[in-house]
Amino acid sequence: MNAAAAKSHTGMITVSVMLATIMQALDTTIANVALPHMQGTLGATQDQISWVLTSYIVAAAIFMPLTGFLTARMGRKRVFMWSVVGFTITSMLCGAAQSLEQMVLFRFMQGVFGASLVPLSQAVMLDTFPREKHGSAMAMWGVGVMVGPILGPSLGGWLTEYYNWRWVFYINLPFGILAWMGLAAFVHETPINKAKKFDLFGFAMLSLSLGALQMMLDRGETLDWFASPEVITETVLAIGAMYLFIAHIFTHAHPFIEPGLFRDRNFSVGLLFIFLIGIILLATMALLPPFMQGLMGYPILDIGYLLAPRGVGTMMAMLVVGRLSGKVDARALILTGLLLTSYSLYAMTKFTLDISGSAIVTTGIVQGFGLGFIFVPLSTITFATLAGHYRNEGTALFSLMRNIGSSIGISVVVTYLAQRTQINHAALADYISGSNMALQSAVENGALNMSTPQGLMAINGEVTRQAATLAYLQDFRLMMFITLAAIPLLVFLRAPVKKPSVKTMAAAAE
Repeated sequence: MNAAAAKSHTGMITVSVMLATIMQALDTTIANVALPHMQGTLGATQDQISWVLTSYIVAAAIFMPLTGFLTARMGRKRVFMWSVVGFTITSMLCGAAQSLEQMVLFRFMQGVFGASLVPLSQAVMLDTFPREKHGSAMAMWGVGVMVGPILGPSLGGWLTEYYNWRWVFYINLPFGILAWMGLAAFVHETPINKAKKFDLFGFAMLSLSLGALQMMLDRGETLDWFASPEVITETVLAIGAMYLFIAHIFTHAHPFIEPGLFRDRNFSVGLLFIFLIGIILLATMALLPPFMQGLMGYPILDIGYLLAPRGVGTMMAMLVVGRLSGKVDARALILTGLLLTSYSLYAMTKFTLDISGSAIVTTGIVQGFGLGFIFVPLSTITFATLAGHYRNEGTALFSLMRNIGSSIGISVVVTYLAQRTQINHAALADYISGSNMALQSAVENGALNMSTPQGLMAINGEVTRQAATLAYLQDFRLMMFITLAAIPLLVFLRAPVKKPSVKTMAAAAE
């Protein structure tokens, strides 16, 4: 396909790529709310059903770095199309699964095929649009990546409530068919490099490290972290294999990942940046549903409706950023996004159990707006100076770092929540004594009873409730500090040198 044809099909390419992106991004969170229903149908325990999520996450982490090699040897269009086909078919198999073993196997296969969808879609968008329009391209691409995980729980809850949990997976069929047709018709193939060799040792070490890390993060809270031999073993494997991988790629003649990628300062800083943003992206969504359901008593469908505006805020921000791209320094846009996100998290540290739904919606919109202001310019500036032949590998690593950040972020906030709940409970329990005048007054008024086991249980339940509420607010504060900690990284990002446009050069020649 020549340049003129590619330009005329830009709209269709964008739609096709967006369908693939949304399909994969939705699946990162859409199945979460359906787990209790799956558990009953498949006859699984609470611990066993978690493997439905773990298998997908581990497979995606292991196979995402393989994207660069596969596209070099087979061509990007071919890999992209087969990934869409595989992801769609395995989605259907997940929906039809009759046992836990089948579900875990099909979810693992779904993760294998889905691993390359987001990085390939980003690479296609960057190649389809000229460099001066990369900001607008990343705004459109970012809608699927950012809004998919946010709207996933809402859509998953609605499908599960009114249809069946199996439709959480069946919904991928129309997305997959339309995406495949668009890719087949409008996306052009990239050159194939049959001389590129596969670095088996490098891939094995990276896969072992990522797989062990994801297992450690997923199983750590259940097994009490480093009190468990399994978690210790997984940690040692993750660190040891990563050390061998890093040493290998800098000494091997044909490494699995080219070290030249990391010589680009914007790309290296961008990886660290997106890692931190990944922590914030899904950690909030991991905390708010249990906070609203367990402590505030909201039904799951209402939670989905109240959290959905966060995605609306992100979409609004991306529309604005798309317009500002090229006119305003990307670093200024990222700073604005970081400050908005920090402010929303600060506002969430003031939540009480009587907070109104409108306050939850408002903080969600502000946070979504902030994340939209971060993600698009960060995606643009990260690849602004990276050589074109590194693009497929680069986009895979960019997506991988975001996913790792999200996994680590969720594990950190869940663990911190449990620890702070215990600490807060112990601190609040110290006030349950005869010297507490407020407690004495409540006992005298009949509001509390300390003379019966039932009365003491009621007091302990309220103490636990308040301790958990404080723990959630402390988690929001922790994420606010993480967001603020990303601001100094802006100093290390360089604004790309603007190249003169064709019109400008033509005018200069005249």
